[in-house]
Amino acid sequence: MLLHMSERLMLLSILPKEGNFLTLKIVRKLREDLSLSEAEHKEYDFKLLDDGRVTWSKEADAQPKEITIGEKATDIIVESLTALDKSNKLTDAHFTLYEKFLNIE
Repeated sequence: MLLHMSERLMLLSILPKEGNFLTLKIVRKLREDLSLSEAEHKEYDFKLLDDGRVTWSKEADAQPKEITIGEKATDIIVESLTALDKSNKLTDAHFTLYEKFLNIE
């Protein structure tokens, strides 16, 4: 799946921190795949600000990256997005992810 940098970072923030062993193993692999490589970090000038926010150059979102996301990992993401939706905690930042993973057009 092609994901922009902002979508990758948003996905990292909604992945569960707890679960059974299988879920945690899948989430660990997914976190590695979604995370920034050293080359991306340098190329897109990522910076962690004092208030905890992250900034990067505009080019990072202009070049989506192909991330392989398996069936179980997709289920975990859909479950997280659905839980946010049910609790009315979706934000505009979740919008494109929700459309992609829940096939909403």
